[in-house]
Amino acid sequence: MDSEAAARLAENGGHWSHFFCVTALCLILQRKLDMAAGEREKAQNAAFWSKRTATGILRTDVSVQRRHLFRENPSFSTLNSDDISYFKGLLGEKSVIQDEDRLETVNTDWMHKYKGSSKLLLLPRSTEEVAQILRYCNSRCLAVVPQGGNTGLVGGSVPVFDEVIVNVSSMKNIISFDKVSGILVCEAGCILENLISFLDNQFIMPLDLGAKGSCQIGGNVSTNAGGLRLVRYGSLHENVLGLEAVLANGDVLDMLGTLRKDNTGYDLKHLFIGSEGSLGIVTKVSILTPPKLSSVNIAFLACNDYSSCQKLLMEAKRKLGEILSAFEFLDTEAMNLVLHQFDGVRNPLPASMHNFYILIETTGSDESYNRYLFSAISANNIYIEFINHKNSCREKLEAFLLSSMEDGLISDGVLAQDINQASSFWRIREGVPEALMKAGAVYKYDLSLPVEKMYDLVDDMRIRLGDLAKVVGYGHLGDGNLHLNVSAPEYDDKILEQIEPYVYEWTSKHRGSISAEHGLGLMKANKIYYSKSAETVQTMASIKKLLDPNGILNPYKVLPHSLNS
Repeated sequence: MDSEAAARLAENGGHWSHFFCVTALCLILQRKLDMAAGEREKAQNAAFWSKRTATGILRTDVSVQRRHLFRENPSFSTLNSDDISYFKGLLGEKSVIQDEDRLETVNTDWMHKYKGSSKLLLLPRSTEEVAQILRYCNSRCLAVVPQGGNTGLVGGSVPVFDEVIVNVSSMKNIISFDKVSGILVCEAGCILENLISFLDNQFIMPLDLGAKGSCQIGGNVSTNAGGLRLVRYGSLHENVLGLEAVLANGDVLDMLGTLRKDNTGYDLKHLFIGSEGSLGIVTKVSILTPPKLSSVNIAFLACNDYSSCQKLLMEAKRKLGEILSAFEFLDTEAMNLVLHQFDGVRNPLPASMHNFYILIETTGSDESYNRYLFSAISANNIYIEFINHKNSCREKLEAFLLSSMEDGLISDGVLAQDINQASSFWRIREGVPEALMKAGAVYKYDLSLPVEKMYDLVDDMRIRLGDLAKVVGYGHLGDGNLHLNVSAPEYDDKILEQIEPYVYEWTSKHRGSISAEHGLGLMKANKIYYSKSAETVQTMASIKKLLDPNGILNPYKVLPHSLNS
């Protein structure tokens, strides 16, 4: 990079630097960023997510509404005193919970939108205890809801009626870790952030979520959670090497392989990844963890229009290639919401508001680094930095930013100087869901769409809703995942009627998926035909019937209610 291209404009004592395409001058910050991958946002997010049930407003009582939609399966039995006695004998008094306050928490989902009426919470400590619980429940035809961190967004982890809650939070042991292969084997109740901390020295988890302080790996696998690293490491279908699951009749399927290659028949673990606990309860997981790469660079950029965002993504995939680990976007509504709801959160690009913001993360290996700085032209407050180093990952990102500025794809931008600044960038992106919750009622839609069509839906929804509500668009642009959110002071049937079924019809018309990473749960079980053919759904129902003939596992979820009873 020549000295003219390295010219840099510094603001606020050099803590914020912006790229401008003014005349031929591109301003690129050159400072070493040697930080740990996965360190983005621990303390700030953990406080919120760990107290999720005390946050936000109480939602419309879906526990009442649901009864107008479908009836309880009459074949299920009602819990009695003999059942309680059996479970206490099996698990002990402390693991059989009937306390109303604790039941209120586990009966209510994170969004306070779905609420069940379970009278019993069970806390097994081992696979054998899970097996005995299910064996008994199956014999009694007692419906069961598997539960982990209860951070889901589609009502999949809470009861619909009075199902028994089987929470695996007590199963939190790390069984083994192979430092040569990077293969981790652990129990389903391990919190994702704890696994990230365990691996912190040399490896990382292949998924990273805003809910990492509370969500558990068993729930992640059961919902096929996506998150912020999918563009680099792929989905859990690619990273989970094996798992252990307990079927409805108490049989334990040991598929806990640790091999990268195993071509011996049907790979049944994939049935349980993303099945939301409807086929069995995942109790253990074997997962491939990538090595931690020591050179991590994060840029926060602004684009004038969505077309520029698309082109920037195309160029990033072409020019950054193997070092691109995240490509996130949020619109100006999302940015305004975060800035309004959180004290102390700053816009990294304060000169003006922009239509779109992009967060790019690259990761690579650490290389020798040497630099020396010369400052000049102080009269014009321009600092010129001459570089002599071999940090190819950072150079690659800088070259990409420079060319993108010259091509007019980026209107403004900043490259993180240290881990604190990098964390502040991630705080903005990861803070959008919390900001939406703080703002009032929110209708959330997690969609996969062709990248070129993603924001058309946001625009169409704004036209459709007018002044009824705010429409917020953000998500994982790198893998075509739009998080469409409609924010209003309170829930209103008029708003919902304008959103549904239009949002599902629009998605189906453009050959998208109505669930990219959140799952179907209760919210979308009856909407599955927008993404799956009748023949496919019927085959899914046949698999459910084979593995869970009494239908006790997470009833009313995933499959249409007509096939779930």
